[in-house]
Amino acid sequence: MGQAAQSDRRAIVFDLDGTLIDSAPGIAAAVNRTFAAHGLEPTPPDLIAGLIGHGAYRLVADLLARQFIPAAPDDIAFLTKAYLDSYAEAPLEGTTVYPHVAEDLAALSEAGWRLGLCTNKPQALAVSVLEGLGFDHLFDAVRGADAVCARKPDPGHLHAVIAALEVETAIYVGDTEVDEATAQAAGVAFRGVGWAAPGRLSAPETARLSRLSDLMAC
Repeated sequence: MGQAAQSDRRAIVFDLDGTLIDSAPGIAAAVNRTFAAHGLEPTPPDLIAGLIGHGAYRLVADLLARQFIPAAPDDIAFLTKAYLDSYAEAPLEGTTVYPHVAEDLAALSEAGWRLGLCTNKPQALAVSVLEGLGFDHLFDAVRGADAVCARKPDPGHLHAVIAALEVETAIYVGDTEVDEATAQAAGVAFRGVGWAAPGRLSAPETARLSRLSDLMAC
């Protein structure tokens, strides 16, 4: 594809959890089921919600650390797989789509924006969630944490999505400090969602969206 054609294309890349969907209740239920099955204490869902964003392995490691449980990398990996297997059995359990997200994604796509997804969820799980929500046809590129050689906040993860979209650059939309750091490292514009949990974004109000359709003006 020629340079001019690439530069004419507009693209937006989204984070998934906490940005398009509130999946925290389902994630908390799955990880607590897994911990209970292995004789470990559950963690309040609101605390789990504050740890989401770095990927499943880091989530499990952080929850073990909160319980002062020493764990070798192999132990963490074992529990992470068990958690993801449990989550994959019902990936939409407890999950809700944020208001206006469905209609705004459709409107952006219809307006000619190329849409991508950059998430620290595993690829198959991310695709399963999108398919279950009926969003999969709206995205031109999806890259989960295991689909590339780098994961957020490594800029290589976001760069891989932008390359797959066949554009020179994109706007990145997210809800956590991980997303902000990824965009900064990748050298792309960042927009935070207005429904992000308090304290997880440092972006000024001028860089926050009241709804995704605000991106039409970018």
